[in-house]
Amino acid sequence: MKFAVVGKDVSRSTSPEMHKFIADNLGREISYEKISVPEEEFEDKIDVLLREYDGLNVTIPYKLAVIPHLKKLEGDAPVFGAVNTILASTLTGYNTDGLGFMQMLTSAGVNARGKRVLLLGAGGAGRSVAKKLLDDGAEVEVYDKRTENAQAVAAEFGGVKCVTEVTPEERYLIINATGVGMHKTVGISPVGEDVLAKCEVAVDLIYQPERSRFLEIAEALGKKVINGRAMLFYQAYYAECIYLGIVPSDSVAERLFSAYLKELGL
Repeated sequence: MKFAVVGKDVSRSTSPEMHKFIADNLGREISYEKISVPEEEFEDKIDVLLREYDGLNVTIPYKLAVIPHLKKLEGDAPVFGAVNTILASTLTGYNTDGLGFMQMLTSAGVNARGKRVLLLGAGGAGRSVAKKLLDDGAEVEVYDKRTENAQAVAAEFGGVKCVTEVTPEERYLIINATGVGMHKTVGISPVGEDVLAKCEVAVDLIYQPERSRFLEIAEALGKKVINGRAMLFYQAYYAECIYLGIVPSDSVAERLFSAYLKELGL
């Protein structure tokens, strides 16, 4: 079977290696490519790609733009209003980001049910994380430098609270879903030591660098820290299960991730 990840610039994506590893260990043979598509070419190219491949993973900035090209949305995709996985044979869109995030927490022994959580960033990843945590029974607060983004998430998912500033308060979990700490912002944390000192667990959806400044600060304070590589792997695992028609298993997902880290020497 033939798959690919599609985004504006996926030149540095680790998706091919990750998906190939998962498929190989599930006993399936696949090919997996990286396809960078400029925004002005996306509308012309996406339908061609959907005919040429058995499935596509979609990343920034096309998770919403691809929806009009599909026949239906399943799973979390209708709720999130974004798609990261497409089964081309039926033109069905799925979103495995939230599943990947929750599996990351579970595997790390983190349970936010009934606890206070601060989510930094109300973009696509932030929205999926907010909804999954809310459904799991967490008390979710969302901050975004664009307050209207956080307000929109709070309005969409009743129970999520929009906060207009981040102050040092007792919280169980703080999640960085802003992207601050990667690319041109390496070495910068979206919040300081005063805020992180009050939490128990810090999660950064960034996986490169291995330790963002956000996680470095939290780790120095003795907090439990998790970077986003596990979420990336688990969302890829759930996508592969969709592609290959396999019922997902949490224990299989964890076993595969452990094997993947060992292969990377981590």
